[in-house]
Amino acid sequence: MSLKLTNKIIWKHKPLKNLIFALDNKAGRNRFGRICSFRKGGRLKRKYRIIDFKRNIFNIPAIIRRIEYDPNRSSYIALVCYKNGIISYVNLTEGLNIGDVILNYWDSKQIEIKEHFNLKPGNTYNLNVLPIGSIINNVEFYPGKGAQIARSAGTFCVLSLKYSLFNKNFVVLRFPSGVEYLISANCRASIGISSNIKHRFNIKGKAGVSRKLGIRPIVRGVAMNPIDHPHGGGEGKKSGKRLAMSPWGKISKGFKTRKKNIKTNKFIVKFRYG
Repeated sequence: MSLKLTNKIIWKHKPLKNLIFALDNKAGRNRFGRICSFRKGGRLKRKYRIIDFKRNIFNIPAIIRRIEYDPNRSSYIALVCYKNGIISYVNLTEGLNIGDVILNYWDSKQIEIKEHFNLKPGNTYNLNVLPIGSIINNVEFYPGKGAQIARSAGTFCVLSLKYSLFNKNFVVLRFPSGVEYLISANCRASIGISSNIKHRFNIKGKAGVSRKLGIRPIVRGVAMNPIDHPHGGGEGKKSGKRLAMSPWGKISKGFKTRKKNIKTNKFIVKFRYG
């Protein structure tokens, strides 16, 4: 039986040296070095952990050696060792702990998952063999490209429907927001919910924690000059002269900002706003 994750279980030492590389702190700057995103900068140095999102070592069991904190993502990561000796980092699924074994199953022809089949959290399968109603995370958009959906802490989606169109198999994934995606059934996913589900309830406690995370103080628009913000200027204390706007004049409350040319829009069969 898996133990509850505590600070004592999470690895407190350095990550595996062969699976990391240094990150440059760009602090909201673009490729020309100009600041494009305000209120960023001054965070602690960090290293990137190379995560295996493809999980393409099939039918070889892997044991979880340790659970680590990753400064580049909200969920925990696990250092796993496969039976053939390969070591890698994977995105941890809720409910797993040190010593548990995970497995990447290959192809529906080798597996027949029925109602009595025990879907173990952390194992990866093709979507075409999973039963309807399965709760999954770390889902692929394109077969073989690696997980791109539901990777953050506490995220998941539900396999709601299966289709066969033009001699091709598709599945419909439903998110808690109500959005539904239609993707290929040959994509892969992990069973369960992404780890660290209580991340959304974390309280920073003081401003210094935000500064270490690279979040600088926010200055109100009404406290700026008119040249710096649409809300700026005026004598004494004044509220905004118009609707709440960004420094560039874009409405910031109630205005839909999702672009029509996003590459993933073609997968959406139902938007959250109807």
